[in-house]
Amino acid sequence: MSPPLSPSPSHSERFARLTELLAEWQHLWRPLPFQHWASPWGEAYSALEGALLALSDDEAARLQDAPFTASPLAEWLPVAELSDQVDLPELPGDARELPAAWAAHVGGRKWSQIEAFLPRVAASPGERLVEWCAGKGHLARALSRRDATEVTALEWQAALCRDGQRLADRQGAAVRMAEQDVLAPEAGRWLSPETHVAALHACGDLHGRLIELAAARGSALTLAPCCYQRTAAADYRPLSQQGQERAAALGLSLSREELAMAVQETVTAPRHVRVRREQAGAWRLGFDLLQREVRGVDAYLPVPSLAYGRLPVSFEAFCRWAAEQKGLDLPAVGIDWAAFEAAGARRRAAVTRRELVRHLFRRPLEVWLVLDRALRLEEAGFDVELGTFCARELTPRNLLLRASRR
Repeated sequence: MSPPLSPSPSHSERFARLTELLAEWQHLWRPLPFQHWASPWGEAYSALEGALLALSDDEAARLQDAPFTASPLAEWLPVAELSDQVDLPELPGDARELPAAWAAHVGGRKWSQIEAFLPRVAASPGERLVEWCAGKGHLARALSRRDATEVTALEWQAALCRDGQRLADRQGAAVRMAEQDVLAPEAGRWLSPETHVAALHACGDLHGRLIELAAARGSALTLAPCCYQRTAAADYRPLSQQGQERAAALGLSLSREELAMAVQETVTAPRHVRVRREQAGAWRLGFDLLQREVRGVDAYLPVPSLAYGRLPVSFEAFCRWAAEQKGLDLPAVGIDWAAFEAAGARRRAAVTRRELVRHLFRRPLEVWLVLDRALRLEEAGFDVELGTFCARELTPRNLLLRASRR
């Protein structure tokens, strides 16, 4: 006879353990390897450093994609437990297939995400549907046509509201595009115990505002959060009381920059974009070596972001652009550009391997942040489900919260 299955931990239990793990190992996942000339962890972790640098290119790429699978880092890091803590169920949904014609005027990947998300939006009889941060109302139109009901779509940009209303009218979808800044004081007027709010990849403060308004007004919600770092606050303040207490007790604090770690996994970029991204990273690291020598200061110098499509045509041109951004005078002659470019490429290979430590804690941090949101709603008297709504290959931001007032 098979032993009984262990019950899944509650949201509070899972959150508590993830808080402990993130706090205990923060000395390893906080440092940014690209800012350091050598190991960011010192001699205490020389064996871990050696194991990372010994990885082949293929093994390093595999671990970037699947950090918990057959990881050689398990000798030093809690790989198995981190994997267990982020193992969330796929939430069930309506099995009805959406008509292909509904994808008109929606990008292919965006439509695939709507196809995965929409079946998990299950409004109760009598609930009014609202889309939060709607853009052109693509999700709202699909919801309206599926449920044969009116949907209100909130969007702050007037041009998107106009475009969305034209699309809804053309397709015969009962959608009302409403121009509304969801961060404005009056945004709560759209929520009540009789509304169900859907939000697919609402960012940072935008979904934080939704959670607070839903908690105050009793509105049900289906939410896929995103971009936790897009917030006005420089430092993260947990939404839940449990989060505030546990983080304070264990000394776990997060800056806006550290919140970004939770959403740095990308699996959707075309190959040419990934190649340019790798080249840009190597050039930045080559420039970093150059600027340390020119300035005589052995310290990292941050350079502004530059869209990959605007990357200069050569390493020298990139360095001269970067130096101009930082007010740094580079010699007109005498720089061995090929040597610095090659050194940047070698350093990029080492940084890629050192960053595998942060990769292990990236999904745990994201789950911790979403659990904090789930606990905020539970503390407000909601029943909350947390799981996934699609495979990570479609979008790594595949976590879903469903909540309704008890």
